[in-house]
Amino acid sequence: MNILLVYAHPNPCSFNRAILEVLDGALRERGHATCIHDLYHMQFRATLDGEDLARNWRGDLADDTRAEQDAVRWAQGLVFIYPVWWFGPPAILKGWIDRIFTRKFAFDFGPSGMRGLLTHERALVINTLGGDEATYQREGWQELLVRPIAEGILGACGVRQVVYRAFYQVPTVSPVERQAMLAKVRELAATF
Repeated sequence: MNILLVYAHPNPCSFNRAILEVLDGALRERGHATCIHDLYHMQFRATLDGEDLARNWRGDLADDTRAEQDAVRWAQGLVFIYPVWWFGPPAILKGWIDRIFTRKFAFDFGPSGMRGLLTHERALVINTLGGDEATYQREGWQELLVRPIAEGILGACGVRQVVYRAFYQVPTVSPVERQAMLAKVRELAATF
């Protein structure tokens, strides 16, 4: 399977980077073809401006938008790896979605409303968080993390199955706990 890994973390030494490297390696070991789009390294322009919006509606997309859409078309599976900041992805990833998941590419409108156009069988979303899992569960915050990306974006755009995995307390866990998290990342690759 062709898998596009969309990665959004500015620190090349972050735990998110370790997740990316472990997942990429495990997917390749299983025979998948992978392509990594490191949005910070690419210096992706994440601002959807008025010109972009007008061009999108005309179908005259910017070159960088077309290139990213080609990468999404190449992929049969999508992976998103990013930290959760203020209950959402880093702005660069939100901007990537705004600029790449355009009308007539990822979705369109018809008589019965919006319909998804992406044909990907599956997507995997992996997040890191600073808080503890018990608090997120007790407060009902997990739904705030999962639904916008899994249902509001990927599901609405046609992705059939979205698997979500969060790793909590990343800044404060021990090296042994981090290795256990990376073992779970390898398991995710095995079931992709």
